[in-house]
Amino acid sequence: MLKKLQLENKIWSEYNFPNKEPWEPLLGVVEEVGELAHAHLKAVQKIRVDEELIALSKDAIGDIVVFLADYCNQMEFDLEKIVEEVWNEVKQRDWQKDPEKGGRE
Repeated sequence: MLKKLQLENKIWSEYNFPNKEPWEPLLGVVEEVGELAHAHLKAVQKIRVDEELIALSKDAIGDIVVFLADYCNQMEFDLEKIVEEVWNEVKQRDWQKDPEKGGRE
């Protein structure tokens, strides 16, 4: 799924933004993380807990993944491979047995 997304994103992004700088999608990731944090904060503060906040959160999560695919294309990284490799490391950590390091050295 991530490979397909990254390939489709490359074609779309090169067509729509042919002269963008490689770091631009990274700023998009940061902006969307801010939007996700904002929506979550409003929910935690019980300022606005509604379907709109849920929709904003989901939209931000999707946008983060799309911007990450674009950033990986710019940097010539394989997003799917990165996620698989990192997940294979993270899922070995046991924070219940080792609360300080999770089993990491």
